[in-house]
Amino acid sequence: MSKEYFFTSESVSEGHPDKVADQISDAVLDACLTHDPDSRVACETLVGKNLVVLAGEISSKHKPNYEEIVRTTLKKIGYSKDFPGIDPESCTVLININKQASEISQGVDRGNDKVGAGDQGMMFGYATNETEEYLPVTLALSHRILKELARLRHENVVEWLLPDAKSQVTVKYVDDKPAYIDTIVVSTQHLKSINQQQIKEFIKKHVIENGDIIPQNLLKQDYTLHVNPTGDFTDGGPITDVGLTGRKIIVDTYGGAAPHGGGAFSGKDYTKVDRSAAYITRYAAKNVVAAGLADRCTIQVSYAIGVTEPISIMVDTHGTGKYDDDKISRAVKKVFDFSPKGIIDTLQLKRPVYSKTASYGHFGRTDVDFTWEKTDKIGELRDLLYK
Repeated sequence: MSKEYFFTSESVSEGHPDKVADQISDAVLDACLTHDPDSRVACETLVGKNLVVLAGEISSKHKPNYEEIVRTTLKKIGYSKDFPGIDPESCTVLININKQASEISQGVDRGNDKVGAGDQGMMFGYATNETEEYLPVTLALSHRILKELARLRHENVVEWLLPDAKSQVTVKYVDDKPAYIDTIVVSTQHLKSINQQQIKEFIKKHVIENGDIIPQNLLKQDYTLHVNPTGDFTDGGPITDVGLTGRKIIVDTYGGAAPHGGGAFSGKDYTKVDRSAAYITRYAAKNVVAAGLADRCTIQVSYAIGVTEPISIMVDTHGTGKYDDDKISRAVKKVFDFSPKGIIDTLQLKRPVYSKTASYGHFGRTDVDFTWEKTDKIGELRDLLYK
């Protein structure tokens, strides 16, 4: 008997309040790393009605102009005083930034070129061969929809699209393989000058039934499309909903298809294993799948604060492995260095590349700065397993 089920993932746009907060936090991190690659940063952001609050702990040789970073980031996203959301020119910016606690720094900077984990916890990496992004098809397509809407908006193809948006894709699976798209939901902020029928017709024609965005062979003939299902969506962004750094961790990772350790990414420097270990486990899992060793792979790693090596490493191929998980796990541990220092060096994490990770997911990207997306370890893994 075949196994059948529906699975859903969502994505949110760069103008969503939580993503606005993530982008500001990562812009602060990048500003510090640009001038001092050894900066220690933990920056949290709250955005509300014409208000931005920055709080956290930063130890760096460089003191950023926090207010300028906030206003520049808001403008880059596309917010302005011309429509409801948040006004980059007039919004209030409150700053409460302190130095990193010495008890944490002494555990991280261990001397002798060693780095201790910046926190305890467990992190997960995942990959699947469902899509060219090595992401679940539900999440990959949700991201693609919103990235296309952002492109249309930034390039002024249409004038009525505004920054805040969400998407959701539901797929029918048969025997753990995507069979067809059942339902798509798109909610997008817009100007008052356009009606809902026009919005739906445009999105259907130019995004959903655009073969460059959605594989048309996956679209069920009578698929359901909901566009702005509650009606008008003219007020959006922080004016209608408070945003906080780290509230979209499932959008950031695997759309609910894999476990999450609970730690957010944005605003954290590379010594925080919530972020860096999630990147290295993704790197390892993606190479396992890209090497053809499994159709799906989940890797968990855990750390103790201040300790220079991981506490545990687990590999699970969900019954799809071409070899026993124990054998694949041994190969993974030989090829990849999961120590905090090893992760930083392998993935070149001292570079100021984090702002671009803060919207449309940290994984499945083709940008060369996303070093954890490379598949350059395929040969080493195969050599170890083919012996």
